[in-house]
Amino acid sequence: MTRYGGSVAETLNCDQSRHCEQSEALHMTSRRSQLQEDTYFRVLRMLQDNPDMTQREIAEKLGISTSGLNYCLKALIDKGWIKVQNFSQSKNKFGYIYVLTPQGISEKVALTSRFLKRKMQEYGELKDEIEALQNEIRPAMDNPSGAENFSKRSI
Repeated sequence: MTRYGGSVAETLNCDQSRHCEQSEALHMTSRRSQLQEDTYFRVLRMLQDNPDMTQREIAEKLGISTSGLNYCLKALIDKGWIKVQNFSQSKNKFGYIYVLTPQGISEKVALTSRFLKRKMQEYGELKDEIEALQNEIRPAMDNPSGAENFSKRSI
């Protein structure tokens, strides 16, 4: 018994459960921050190529809501990575463009590097999984009469 009345096993299970919850929360936070970072990268990339894109156009290309993009743009402005400038030739009906600041350009380079590293890792993992699946079905493909036995084994 522990001093709180539960058994040692119950305490260990509770501690393990808490650890799992903390690990899951950290993973979710990490996943959420990666998604946010990916969105920042994609927005900065679009704005660098087309500074006079409208929020609606950017949101549609990213597959997010206009209000979600607006939130992202405000965050990028608050970070000092982009600024809004008046531009009378803009196709935007309000006549402004989004311009990457020098800090925004250097942050985009860092985001690009991290994005590329993550995508290369995902690519490697996907390639390994495809190879494993191909190896798994190869016996059935090489021996068509064995395909029936193969499918029975996998059930």
